[in-house]
Amino acid sequence: MKKDEDVMKDPFVLAGKEYRSRLIVGTGKYKDFAETKRAIEASGAEIVTVAVRRVNITDPSKENLLDYLDPKKYTILPNTAGCYTAEDAVRTCRLARAAGVGNLVKLEVIGSEKTLFPDVPATLEAAKTLVQDGFIVLPYIFDDPVACKRLEDLGCAAVMPLAAPIGSGLGIRNPYNLRIILEHSRVPVIVDAGVGTASDAAVALEMGCDAVLMNTAIAGAKDPILMAEAMKLGVEAGRKAFLAGRMPKKLYATASSPLDGMIE
Repeated sequence: MKKDEDVMKDPFVLAGKEYRSRLIVGTGKYKDFAETKRAIEASGAEIVTVAVRRVNITDPSKENLLDYLDPKKYTILPNTAGCYTAEDAVRTCRLARAAGVGNLVKLEVIGSEKTLFPDVPATLEAAKTLVQDGFIVLPYIFDDPVACKRLEDLGCAAVMPLAAPIGSGLGIRNPYNLRIILEHSRVPVIVDAGVGTASDAAVALEMGCDAVLMNTAIAGAKDPILMAEAMKLGVEAGRKAFLAGRMPKKLYATASSPLDGMIE
């Protein structure tokens, strides 16, 4: 059985940097930046994603989320939420880099306002341009093994298959596709979108996913701070269960206690 200190020797490695937390959190939908900060602290997350188009991180003259997050403590991951074309996504990433946020970006190119499903051809096009431009790209994509492999081959640093539609809270709808993605991926697999509660996060980590990213599941809870703590524990439990290895499933019962020495 692995002890806590052993698990800490099992870091999440992304783009060459080690993290203790396998939970990545968003920053939207909170009532204010103060609540955002409290939720992030409760989650234990070390990577925080920010929608460049929706949250101010580029104008220092206005209230700025980065005033609430210590850049020495957190990796800021700008994302392209709200972009519907490859050109918009690339422009948004370049804007974030010009603001000094860095080269690590979460790529989202949405194909439908109603479903918020990704536009696969546009995501591939934007990923290719961004990789060539020196960005470290983490693309949001369907739970499609072929699309994930193509993004990996383009040079993306991780793939981020959805568990379910963004903000749905439905949990992992297709674990079999995720298993195929995990089997063939050589880069980290980060489940993104659709997680609803701590058990959903635990399942993703139990399957072997490297990390999970969420926003609405925490921000939309009745008590966001308590849910952030629950998500932290869910991710930790899932990872420990993955490392421990679950027992085989059996059709029939087997005795929990040994039969040797029974009174005859």
